[in-house]
Amino acid sequence: MVRRETDRYAAQNRRARFDYLIEDTLEAGMMLTGSEVKVLRQGHASIAESYATEQGGELWLINAHIPEYKSATRFNHEPRRARKLLVHRKELNRLLGAIKREGVTLVPISIYFNDRGIAKLELGLAKGKKKADKREAEKSRDWQRDKARIMREKNR
Repeated sequence: MVRRETDRYAAQNRRARFDYLIEDTLEAGMMLTGSEVKVLRQGHASIAESYATEQGGELWLINAHIPEYKSATRFNHEPRRARKLLVHRKELNRLLGAIKREGVTLVPISIYFNDRGIAKLELGLAKGKKKADKREAEKSRDWQRDKARIMREKNR
């Protein structure tokens, strides 16, 4: 997926890359109401504890929190309702096959607006990391930071 500067994040799940090893990413549309889009444009959504699952041959985003729009009248939405995800049938079959065969999880990474102003969800095909894997990732990140610091001081 090509990320452009015009893409604007509405919500990010920063914990996803720490807790999971992201093998593949894909872009999915979401079926939203008007008040949900307005709240997303304000940047008040949270996808930290959400996940995507298959129900009835369709993909659904579960437990994503998009708070109610304060200026809406009686046509407001429920904050934690399940939202249908829109993907092509081929992608859906590929994802469902990977989930059943390999035991991977669909983790939402971010919600953003593309260059046409349409809200999109970036999903990651992920495997859970063990505690040792997390420690190893932290060690390598620390070493890269220290190495960059040493090289900067050496070049002065």
